[in-house]
Amino acid sequence: MSTDPPVPQDGRRAALSATLDECLRDGAHRIAAGRGGEAGEALFEARLLAGHVTGLSTAGLMMRGADAIDAPTRQRLTALFDRRAAGEPVAYLIGERGFWKHRFRCRPGVLIPRPDTETLVEWALGCIPADASDFRVLDLGTGSGVIALSLAAERPDALVYAVDRSSDALQLARENMLLLAEQGASAHVALWRGDWLSAVAPASVDLLVSNPPYLAGDDVHLDLGDVRHEPRTALVAGADGLADYRRLLESTLVVLRPGGRVLFEHGYEQAPAVARLMRQAGLTGIETRADLADHPRVTMGVKPA
Repeated sequence: MSTDPPVPQDGRRAALSATLDECLRDGAHRIAAGRGGEAGEALFEARLLAGHVTGLSTAGLMMRGADAIDAPTRQRLTALFDRRAAGEPVAYLIGERGFWKHRFRCRPGVLIPRPDTETLVEWALGCIPADASDFRVLDLGTGSGVIALSLAAERPDALVYAVDRSSDALQLARENMLLLAEQGASAHVALWRGDWLSAVAPASVDLLVSNPPYLAGDDVHLDLGDVRHEPRTALVAGADGLADYRRLLESTLVVLRPGGRVLFEHGYEQAPAVARLMRQAGLTGIETRADLADHPRVTMGVKPA
């Protein structure tokens, strides 16, 4: 008769003996195998997911890598690893994303903030006087609110407004405004639901910023990576990706004050087309700036004084 202790049929003893490092290696392997990505990137994502579940920082995960983890924690991590391997964005899985100087909530149905958009924020901050009490900024298609809230946190004297046609996006933007307040970053933004510039008064805006949909309907990127899980309405703008720029520019000069500026984010190949549309609309002083990858990312136009 065997003297070995009984082994639980559900495998709990094996799960209890697994270390955090072993679980991370397994997660990185699952993610890399599922998405075809690099091992280093997969490990980075596995650590983000593990940090979300355990509450540990990256340093904490490394310091406690030899610690055993219990079965429920490992099962939760494995489920997240598998969902990421199937393509679900990390931002949706953990419910947040870093942008500019803050952490913002994310969830399915609303576009995920990207580092490229920080180029727009940086340029916009340079356009807003530090002590402008009557300087009005309007963020069109605000989504999760990260552009408007980042600007408002840096320029508290400016009047920052944001509009979106999605009630789900506006609810998330409200939550992010409260979240910044909890983090000690005062950022007041007036949010309202509307369709682009349809409800904006003439000559009422000093700076108009927007990251509108700019992918063509047949763009191959729509079937790749995180984009597959994001709302098409926040990504696609007609057959050539320029439909929303044309619509916005129909009213841009009407709503801007004399000397007011507009900053549009766009695809890295669209700068010439966006600049051309701005000139046709009557804007002057047109410039384009590149993102951190040195891709043309944001174009500015000025309403003649």
